Amino acid sequence: MDAQQIKQMFIQKFGESAVAPRVFHAPGRVNLIGEHIDYNGGYVLPAALEFGTTLVVREREDGVIRLASTNLPEEAQIKVDEIGLNKTGQWTDYPVGVMVELARRGYPVSKGYDLFYHGEIPNGAGLSSSASIEVVTGYGLLSMGGYDRDTVQIALLSQAAENNFVGVNCGIMDQFAVANGKKDHAILLMCDTLEYKHVPFQTGSYKLVIGNTNKRRGLVDSKYNERREQCTAALDRLRSCKADLNYLAEITPSQFEDYKSALTDETVRNRAQHVIEENARVLASVEALTANDLQEFGRLMNLSHDSLRDLYEVSCAELDVMVEEARKIPGTLGARMTGAGFGGCTVSLVHEDDVETFVRQVGENYEARTGLKGEFYVCGVGEGVEELSSN
Repeated sequence: MDAQQIKQMFIQKFGESAVAPRVFHAPGRVNLIGEHIDYNGGYVLPAALEFGTTLVVREREDGVIRLASTNLPEEAQIKVDEIGLNKTGQWTDYPVGVMVELARRGYPVSKGYDLFYHGEIPNGAGLSSSASIEVVTGYGLLSMGGYDRDTVQIALLSQAAENNFVGVNCGIMDQFAVANGKKDHAILLMCDTLEYKHVPFQTGSYKLVIGNTNKRRGLVDSKYNERREQCTAALDRLRSCKADLNYLAEITPSQFEDYKSALTDETVRNRAQHVIEENARVLASVEALTANDLQEFGRLMNLSHDSLRDLYEVSCAELDVMVEEARKIPGTLGARMTGAGFGGCTVSLVHEDDVETFVRQVGENYEARTGLKGEFYVCGVGEGVEELSSN
């Protein structure tokens, strides 16, 4: 659905007006490589997707904010002086939380608006539909108010909205990638410091194919906490070898060979090995993509999944089956799980001539082996949040 069609739906919903609406768009995101290392001082390499959330906004004269969506039936109507007083547990909490954070930062929403959202990101697919809603809301309302639109600050206030108002303790990667994405580029990001740079990702005749296992991720929270504790244990032990060590990812793979005997617990040693080698894979991926070496990048994707499966143990049978089937397609350069694990999505780099075969064959074989029906989204790397032409 294009912007003009969404504007027509906006008018059907909210009626005609002499005031022309403005249209904004924020993408979804996928992490290409660099899993479970952000909290260990490592780099991540996310990219914005070509599809995301479109927002149509129009000013009102009565100090009322109305929120509606093409995707979900819940709507909200709030007076400007009552923003943030009530939480509903519905999707509308995300944009309301952004309004609360804007006010905290000195950019209060002081006028009424009609806000109409159209999302192309499948809910629960792990492609950051919530971050997309938050970022497009922040960018759109700052634009409407005539304020500066600093995309790093928009990412931070969007994360704060999710942490403080919605009540989800997410990190910064999702909002940062959505706000600061760039077409045909990935983002090398250090989550602690927000040091980042855009890395060329010229996929040429290759497409990203995201596979949703549709496996419910029931173990994520408990296992995530367990992995963090194991990484902390590894860090404490390795300080006997390197006293000034702040994060596991500061260690190089060659140093780890010298130090790993200090880790007598095999499980703790495996966790540390994944973190250290995964961080090195992210940096090697930057070199490969800068050199436009997609074959090497695909190889690193494969190594990443194998490490997440064997050393960090955050994969699951369904993710492994989808990755195994993906790798059987001749045009697949690399395939790996993406996200926290125990379900969710895979990401594969597939030649465009083989995409149709990939979707059919991987889908059929995945369902035959798991009893679950997978879903596939074919896309390229798109722009971060932006205002679309009103024509």
